[in-house]
Amino acid sequence: MLRAAGECWAITDEAAGNQRQALALAGALGLPVRHLVLEPRAPWSWFAPRLLAGGRLALPAAQRELFAPPWPRVAVGCGRAAALFTRLLRPLSDGACHTVQILDPRIDPTHWDTVIAPRHDGLHGANVLTPLGSLHPIDDAWLADARQAFPQLGELPQPRVGVLLGGPRKGIALDVRYAETLSQRLRALYQRDGGSMLVVASRRTPAALAEMLRSQLDELPGLFWRDAADGANPYPGVLGWADRLVVTADSVNMLSEACGVGCPVETVVTAPLPSRIARFHQALHEAGYLADGGDPTAPLRETALLAAQVRARMKAGGDAQP
Repeated sequence: MLRAAGECWAITDEAAGNQRQALALAGALGLPVRHLVLEPRAPWSWFAPRLLAGGRLALPAAQRELFAPPWPRVAVGCGRAAALFTRLLRPLSDGACHTVQILDPRIDPTHWDTVIAPRHDGLHGANVLTPLGSLHPIDDAWLADARQAFPQLGELPQPRVGVLLGGPRKGIALDVRYAETLSQRLRALYQRDGGSMLVVASRRTPAALAEMLRSQLDELPGLFWRDAADGANPYPGVLGWADRLVVTADSVNMLSEACGVGCPVETVVTAPLPSRIARFHQALHEAGYLADGGDPTAPLRETALLAAQVRARMKAGGDAQP
């Protein structure tokens, strides 16, 4: 396998949200990117990112040739499993690889050169960067590409309301009752403004919630996408063409991406949120990104700034080419 020492490795597990964040930052660093999807075996997976003896043996034999020299110039990991491998790269490369870990690794952040953890996590340290939201690739060029890839969505009546569905998590129930409240809000928007509803589910969206929303909104103009049976995932096109976005309360990633578009964004909350997510929502409200009807002053786009900060940290650490 051909490798280049000047690469950036983006290291993730299979989780789409982790992949999206790592690849967004890796792409913004301006280096050739190699994406490694690595899954440690037990017992290493139980303790990651804490180290056990024989750390490179944590990988199945088929993946070990991927995690091998020449080591990259910088490695960007996202998620607990990836944190094991970004942590290993510092000693394996004798410090030549700048290690970046996205999300709180839940151990001392000084095991990495740079840690990027959202502000609501409350992580602090000299090497910790704290954006408001999660990292994403959305900018004007990305949105233009998305519109070009899904031109048919531009033919739907305006205002086009993009609806992004996540899934339940601890302390947040996206059940049939939630679906009823959400559908009432969407129908109220349609009755007030007309237009169309562009609804996109995720892999975490419960079937009951998706099907109830489909039935409640079926007569309205627009589209409903649940899975591959409905065709290609139109998520980028929905962001590109939306005049307004409504997002379920559970997903930091989806809310961050929605706020990166530059149109009004709202979320539907039916019960008190877990403290960590509540802090994120409050920060978005205070910064004007969740204005519930108002227009944001500027889209939430932090990836390029974070990439510049990482390059500066690489240069300060002895890398001659920022």
